[in-house]
Amino acid sequence: MKRCKWCNLDNPLYVEYHDREWGVPNFDDKYLFEMLILESFQAGLSWECVLNKREDFRTSYDNFDIDKVINYSEDKINELLSNEKIIRNKLKINASVGNAKIFKNIQKEYGSFYNYLITFTKGKLLCEVDKVTNDLSDVISKDLIKRGMKFVGSTIIYSYLQAIGFIYSHDKECFMYKEKL
Repeated sequence: MKRCKWCNLDNPLYVEYHDREWGVPNFDDKYLFEMLILESFQAGLSWECVLNKREDFRTSYDNFDIDKVINYSEDKINELLSNEKIIRNKLKINASVGNAKIFKNIQKEYGSFYNYLITFTKGKLLCEVDKVTNDLSDVISKDLIKRGMKFVGSTIIYSYLQAIGFIYSHDKECFMYKEKL
């Protein structure tokens, strides 16, 4: 079976992610939070690098329990910085805690992070390939940055929207390709 050109066929974890998760709509706020944090760690790196460390991130970040993450102390942040199993970038780790607080505020304001996202998407899903940004990712990125989030540029947000299923982007040669949803 042909898969998207970015999928490393030698990495079973990556193949599983491609075949079963990437682009599949999942709008549960816990998942949306996990993926936003993971995508922000991708900045400057490959998704495969982050994906390979995902289980260690889950363990280190208390299974992405937002109520725990927003209350991380300096001791916890230092623990994360010394954890060789995750990406130990001080700016990204500090941003993950700050972004969690903003994510929580958005949940309070809109009832859920999903409700926030659909104010931009109007509930529609897109099908497009060979892009790394679009008007939707530009607008959401600008709003998140305005709210104080970090590592949420348009390319990261586009990748996030692909991952969670708002943008369906399987390559035309991929066995999962669809022209429309």
